[in-house]
Amino acid sequence: MRIAIVEDELSQQTLLIRTLEQQLGREAAVHCQGFSDGLALQKVLRRESFDLVILDWSVPGMDGLELLRWLRVWKESSVPVLMISSRGAEDDVAEALNSGADDYITKPFRPLELRARVLRLLKRSKPASPDAPLSIGRWTLDPVGHLVHYREAAGAEPESYTLTSREFNLTMLLFSRLGQTVSRAHLLETAGYETEEAPSRTLDSHVYRLRKKLHLDARRGMILRTVYGQGYQLGLAEDEAS
Repeated sequence: MRIAIVEDELSQQTLLIRTLEQQLGREAAVHCQGFSDGLALQKVLRRESFDLVILDWSVPGMDGLELLRWLRVWKESSVPVLMISSRGAEDDVAEALNSGADDYITKPFRPLELRARVLRLLKRSKPASPDAPLSIGRWTLDPVGHLVHYREAAGAEPESYTLTSREFNLTMLLFSRLGQTVSRAHLLETAGYETEEAPSRTLDSHVYRLRKKLHLDARRGMILRTVYGQGYQLGLAEDEAS
């Protein structure tokens, strides 16, 4: 679980990170990355991806609202965004939500409320339970057996592929982020690697095997693309033609 946090007050940033790691650590491994200004996070977001972004409104460089609008309009990102601010006026909350924020919390935040809101946002883009299959078009991903099923046509017997744990985790992340670029660091962490220690070709080797094993090509309607300098993107084949 990768969370980016923009908060210019170091004590508040530290408190947010500690609270999230303590409150969410029982659900999954949590990696929080803190930033003191909006421009610093904007630079990272050009090449990295996260499961959640938490934005303070009043930060230097680029304030939280500007960064939110950049994410939604220029980058066309659907990553869940939680605004957290001392600005609690109704007009401020409405402006943030209308600009694309998924939720809004006023300071000082309450740890249990923060945990509940963050988990709600994260669960929107994930199956109802860790063992629930994910179905997209002709594809079904079954976490229980690390199986991927592909059905050529309605009523046809599916072709099934057994993946390793790492391969399946990568596949689940890519399918759940269909059409979005997922960064190399995000993919490596999902596969269970320490990004600082993983050899540079490790991820490329995994992706190569997934392309071959699942036949991710135009014939099957899914293409796994390399996004230079950023990572990989799984997208519909018709997007390639357009």
